[in-house]
Amino acid sequence: MNLALSTTLHTSFDDAVERTRAALSDQGFGVLTDIDMKSTLKTKLGEDMEDYRILGACDPSLAHRAVGVNRQIGLLLPCNVIVRRDAATDNTIIIEAMNPELMVQVTGEPALEPIATEATTKLRTAIDSLRDR
Repeated sequence: MNLALSTTLHTSFDDAVERTRAALSDQGFGVLTDIDMKSTLKTKLGEDMEDYRILGACDPSLAHRAVGVNRQIGLLLPCNVIVRRDAATDNTIIIEAMNPELMVQVTGEPALEPIATEATTKLRTAIDSLRDR
């Protein structure tokens, strides 16, 4: 099983972030958190790195169902989606979403399978749609 669902875009970083947010929204995900790693590491450590954002995406319906199965599943929520500039190629932006099926593997909870499958389908659709925007 892959750790991430991913795609690569050749666009500006800001455009990739906006397209990713829109694609997630189209699939019912809201972005609860937006962590700018580049800015945070520069401010806190004085370290430079390429553009790198972590979007904490959540579909409330799926999250509610998952927490209903196992209250500890909140430790794995929200679904992290990374938008990052390829460190080797300036005009290449990589979009990666955590594979929700990992929730089933980590917990060993079979009742999470249909929820993880639905979340995977929605995230895969969002990631795949980025190529068409």
